[in-house]
Amino acid sequence: MDAFIAQYEPKTRRVPAIAARIAARLLAANRAEEALTTLEDADTDARRELHPDWHRVRLDVLEALGRAEEAQAARWASFEKTLSEEDLRAYLKRLPDFDDLEAEERALDHAMGYASVHSALAFLVNWPAPERAAALVLDRAGELDGDFYEVLTPASEVLSAKHPLTATVLLRAMIDFSLDRARSKHYRHAARHFLAGESLAGQIGDYGNIETHATFIARLRKKHGRKHASWSLVD
Repeated sequence: MDAFIAQYEPKTRRVPAIAARIAARLLAANRAEEALTTLEDADTDARRELHPDWHRVRLDVLEALGRAEEAQAARWASFEKTLSEEDLRAYLKRLPDFDDLEAEERALDHAMGYASVHSALAFLVNWPAPERAAALVLDRAGELDGDFYEVLTPASEVLSAKHPLTATVLLRAMIDFSLDRARSKHYRHAARHFLAGESLAGQIGDYGNIETHATFIARLRKKHGRKHASWSLVD
C-alpha cells in the first residue's frame, strides 16, 4: 500500500483524481482515516462537484467512518450544485419513509429555479417529472437556446403525448435557432421539427400567451421567406 502511494510525488497526490485513487486503496485496506486526510488535502478549489471520482470516494469514506449525516449533507450539496441524479437518488434512499417524499419535492423545487434551464430540463425529464418539466418550459421559455438540441429534442419527444404545447415550444426554439443562424446543415432537422409541430397543433386547444401555429408560420415566412432551401423541405 505504502509503495503504491510512494510512486506519486507529494504534489501529484493533491490532484483530485489521484487523491481519489489513493484514498480508494486506503479505504480497501481499512485505513479510512488516512483516506479522508488524503482527500481533504487534494486541490479541489472548493469546486468539488467538478471532481466526481473524488466526491464518490469521499462519500464511501465518510460512510465507512460512521459519518452518515456528513455524507448525506455532501450528497445534497452536490445535487444543489449539479442536479446529480445519482446523488439525489442515494440521498433519498437513505431517508425514512415519507421524509423522502418531502425531500424529493424540495429537490424538484430546486431544479425549477436552477440557473441553467437546459440542465434543469434534462434532469426533470430524466427523473422523470414530466409535469414539472412542462411547467419549467412554459415558465422559462425565453431562456431556451435551440442550439441545445441534445436536450430539447428528447424532451420534446417525451412531453409531446401529454404536453403538446410544451413540446411545441421546444420544437420552435430549435427551428428559430436553425433559421436565425442560417444553419443550412440543420435545415433538414428544422423541417422535421416543423412537421412535428404541425402534427401537434391539432392537439392544442389553448395557446395561452404562446403564438398560435398559424401566427408562428406567418412569422417564419415573413422573416425567413427567402431561405428556399429550408422551405422546400416542408412545402
